[in-house]
Amino acid sequence: MKIEREMTKKFIEEAFAGESMAHMKYQIFSEVAEKEGFPNIANLFRAISFAELVHARNHYKSLGNVKKTEENLQECINGENYEVNEMYPVFNNTAKLQNEKDAEKNTYYALEAEKIHEIIYKESKDSVKQNKDIDVDTISICPVCGYTVKGEPVDRCPICGTSGKKFAVFKTTLK
Repeated sequence: MKIEREMTKKFIEEAFAGESMAHMKYQIFSEVAEKEGFPNIANLFRAISFAELVHARNHYKSLGNVKKTEENLQECINGENYEVNEMYPVFNNTAKLQNEKDAEKNTYYALEAEKIHEIIYKESKDSVKQNKDIDVDTISICPVCGYTVKGEPVDRCPICGTSGKKFAVFKTTLK
């Protein structure tokens, strides 16, 4: 059921944004706790992060934003395109202008990775239009910049130089 009233819609959009941010923060906090030797606190952060994901999912669905895969892919393409052509170039130039080196590096990393994401989403949408899944069961991600490669990791990340041995590898579990 889609929310109709504007005030309720605005509030649920804000709730979705807040729950989404909490989900991501708690994932990051979990990594920190794990590295600091607090595995149970790390688990607590992961668990509550999942609860925040549940809240965000419920809000997003009530807004009527969850559609079929082809439409979801198009939304991803639109978002990546905006990030590549508008958002990150402006953010990166502002960071350069203000001599904020860390922000400059991070926005550059994101910009370069988002270019790849847009291409992968477009290829995936073409497959879905043909009623076929993509022929990629392994995706590898650089943990430093987000560089994404279909298949096994490369030797070195072409964006930031991180060793491919450090990449996060995501494999399809269902066949």
